[in-house]
Amino acid sequence: MAKTLPLLAVAEDFESFYQRQYPRAVGLAYALAGKRHLAEEIAQDAFIAGYRRWDRISRYERPELWLRRVVVNRSTSVLRRRMTEVKAIPRLRAASESMPPLEPNSDAVWDSVRDLPRRQAQTVALFYLEDLPIEQIADILECSPGSVKTHLRRARERLGHKLHAWKEEL
Repeated sequence: MAKTLPLLAVAEDFESFYQRQYPRAVGLAYALAGKRHLAEEIAQDAFIAGYRRWDRISRYERPELWLRRVVVNRSTSVLRRRMTEVKAIPRLRAASESMPPLEPNSDAVWDSVRDLPRRQAQTVALFYLEDLPIEQIADILECSPGSVKTHLRRARERLGHKLHAWKEEL
């Protein structure tokens, strides 16, 4: 259970509190996070939270203790998030290395696919690149198999017209 802090009768104004406590809050955050820009961000977040609740926090006997608690908690959150990001980098790198092989001359075709309406482009990629059946595409796109077939047909028509125009240019 969280320990409540005692209240004071006379409250300090927020600006004075900020001016007095900012250097110490940044110093604590720096000691915990290790980077100046992160420390400033953590301190600012803590002060924003304090400003929003200043009518209550200002009456604490020692509002700086509340601020320190917030800085410590936010520092922990930032470090957790950074560790999660660091752990994700190898997975993301592996995912980018396992890109499906595209034909060397297919850039123009896939550029044309990206120019299609969003659902048509998604359907083409899932059908031709991922080699998924219509039913699974419908599940992924949360639509009916009939809609998938319609998107696929319309995409083929558009791409066919575009490819025909390229052929005439050659």
